[in-house]
Amino acid sequence: MTEERIREERFQAQSDELVAGLAELLLSRNATMTTAESCTGGLIAGALTAMPGSSAWFAQSVVTYSNEAKQSLLGVAEVVFEEHGAVSEACVLAMARGASERSGSPVAVAVSGVAGPDGGTPDKPVGTVWFGWAIGNAVSAELLHLEGDRRTVREQAVLHALRGTIARILDGSDLNQ
Repeated sequence: MTEERIREERFQAQSDELVAGLAELLLSRNATMTTAESCTGGLIAGALTAMPGSSAWFAQSVVTYSNEAKQSLLGVAEVVFEEHGAVSEACVLAMARGASERSGSPVAVAVSGVAGPDGGTPDKPVGTVWFGWAIGNAVSAELLHLEGDRRTVREQAVLHALRGTIARILDGSDLNQ
């Protein structure tokens, strides 16, 4: 078995386990979730919908790679890009809020980052990834600096988004909007 194949299987096993736990939490709370993805390009939604029966708790996903898409599909204000950029706390919080409001789902996760190999700057190097959550009326964000190639950064981002969603639901967040 090649190193590449081992890596693929390890990621799949980790994401499958997290998705199963997240599905159980959402079903027990009669809640749905949505995703708003930029640098992960739909990988979070792919992990969620790989689980049979996910239509009972997964509402939708929006992949918004461009700023224009973030504005038109999620309602991110232009001033956010002008003052903070697309890879910022302000952007992922607006993305998460917009995804939750537009889908009617009480749980939303948003991701925006620099997966590489290009696009990094001294302020936002490759591996910079912002995560935003809207859980009921509560919003929160987190910044990670991930290491590795593009694929590794994206896979780590998927796993962190899933773990973060689970943690915030378990924190007792009220899922009522």
